[in-house]
Amino acid sequence: MFETREGERLLEADPAKLRPDGHIVFIGRIASPWRRREDCPKNMRAARESGRAATVLIDEAYRPGLQNLERASHIVILSWLHHAPRNLIVQKPRHAAEPKGVFSLRSPARPNPVGLHVTKLVALDIEAGRIEIDSIDVLDDTPVIDIKPYYASVDAFSEATIAGRDEK
Repeated sequence: MFETREGERLLEADPAKLRPDGHIVFIGRIASPWRRREDCPKNMRAARESGRAATVLIDEAYRPGLQNLERASHIVILSWLHHAPRNLIVQKPRHAAEPKGVFSLRSPARPNPVGLHVTKLVALDIEAGRIEIDSIDVLDDTPVIDIKPYYASVDAFSEATIAGRDEK
């Protein structure tokens, strides 16, 4: 699913084969319109531009944790990008002139493939464990590891930049 490009480096030990130490549990799954990697948007902006909504399905045991989430207009979803390789430590993005360290990228390929998605909460049904969202940039059936409310007052930094990019 992921090819190695010139200039990329792999870790000596694949984190997927190491003894787990965090005991992360999946609290649900994402029902996404994206079934194939080549169709999936590369980021949340592209996902929003597609106009395709998604649903987060929370397992029954974790549904009480959704109480009062409807107060948030936007939420942060942390997902487990389970199809991504975990041993790629230096990557060569197609659009980049030179290889970059994984921690300077938003690529799903990383030692712990945690996805970060800020999305609009459209509807919430706690009893059914359904969170309707405006968009998502992950494949269908991607595991969810956490959900948090998005606070513009503390989560947004208008002065944030990335050197070499035209956007803020």
